[in-house]
Amino acid sequence: MQGKLMTLLLLILLFSIVEARQHVEEMQHLHNSDSFSLELIHRHAPQFTNNGFKTRHERLKDLLRHDTIRHRLQNRRRAEEAASASIEMPLASARDYGEGQYITTLRVGTPSQKFRMIVDTGSDLTWVRCRYGCSRSRAGDCGRKGRINGKRVFHAALSSSFSPIPCASEMCGVVSIFSLTTCPTPLTPCAYAYSYVSGSEATGVFANETITVGLTNGRKTRLRDVVIGCTNSTQGSIFENVDGVLGLSNTKYSFTTYAAKKFGAKFSYCLVDHLSHLHAINYIIFGTSRNRVEVSGNTRYTRLELDAIPSFYAVNIMGISIGGEMLQIPTKVWDATQGGGTILDSGTSLTFLADPAYQAVMEVLSKSVSKYQRVKLDGVPIDYCFNSTTGFDETLVPKLIIHFVDGAKFEPHWNSYVIAAADGVRCLGFSSAGFPAASTIGNIMQQNYLWQFDLEGKKLGFAPSPCNNS
Repeated sequence: MQGKLMTLLLLILLFSIVEARQHVEEMQHLHNSDSFSLELIHRHAPQFTNNGFKTRHERLKDLLRHDTIRHRLQNRRRAEEAASASIEMPLASARDYGEGQYITTLRVGTPSQKFRMIVDTGSDLTWVRCRYGCSRSRAGDCGRKGRINGKRVFHAALSSSFSPIPCASEMCGVVSIFSLTTCPTPLTPCAYAYSYVSGSEATGVFANETITVGLTNGRKTRLRDVVIGCTNSTQGSIFENVDGVLGLSNTKYSFTTYAAKKFGAKFSYCLVDHLSHLHAINYIIFGTSRNRVEVSGNTRYTRLELDAIPSFYAVNIMGISIGGEMLQIPTKVWDATQGGGTILDSGTSLTFLADPAYQAVMEVLSKSVSKYQRVKLDGVPIDYCFNSTTGFDETLVPKLIIHFVDGAKFEPHWNSYVIAAADGVRCLGFSSAGFPAASTIGNIMQQNYLWQFDLEGKKLGFAPSPCNNS
């Protein structure tokens, strides 16, 4: 008996030594690297599409369907945030939780399980399609093959690091505005429900979990106690080709905030052209390491307004010029205290402008292409499209520049606002946000630029780039 006890104690000691050594190695990896990176892949890449390649028209319809869903929910989200933070905050449209347009892979749990995640700077919660409630001893009942109804699923029972957040905890009430108030017992997991006007919905429970990421030095490390959502039910087609969302908004429990505490409060990304080669890949970098992409111009900087519109990455715009002429746009359009303001959002495709700005921009741009036959695309809610097969001359498109209050200028590429919508058809890539409303610089407008977010310095850097790794 004494011999068996000694053997058991030796095994426990050996296990502790191995665990401690793994932890030391992880800390060494962190010490040797101040950053980590994630692949960025466009959501229409063939590996994420069940039915093969889509035409440009089909892709645009798909993008704009999600934009519409996303934009309608902006009213509800911003109104709820304003009510809880400050009653002086204007209630206006901003953004919602919809499907983003660029995808990364993420390893969740212990041992880790691999998932395809939407990269969304407009979402506060990182969540994955999940099965919760099966005992570890009967985990096979949940489906060890990793898929349920053809969908890849995170099995919480198979992860030793999965720890549900109790509904009676203080954290349950502050982790998200979508937390549910139901709490039948103190230890019942804190639940959430994301609802979409299209009828799509995601419901589940909050938990602390471990996420494994790659570092820029080639090693890997574990991020422990990251708040995630275990989504056990989704309805609608929004998430049909992905497994979840990587929430990167400026909120207390977002993935960005967690990473910022460990890697220097900075992140950067470079979005490839949404019509480029479908296998084109770039990286989102969290930390102080320089993003490895080449830039083709000087990096410009403007102030990142992290408090102007809570949870969003806002910028302070002075106005818009087209063809060297400043447009007549009321200053209140750019003032967040009057229901306006502007945000950057990687999860919205088109650029949404508050209506006074939208009308001014469309009036000038539509005149520049008025000699081409106007076209109406089925299922595409864009006001102005035209036939570009009859001698379209891109040099006739006037240069659009967004001017920031501090003097910086953002000069998007012409094909980021006169976008290819279908074979032989181009559209002016703007939509009206209404007013009062926040304007949104979408990912098509951001494409082929390197964007650098300095959260501690409250500074946004941007420079034109082909988004190829150097």
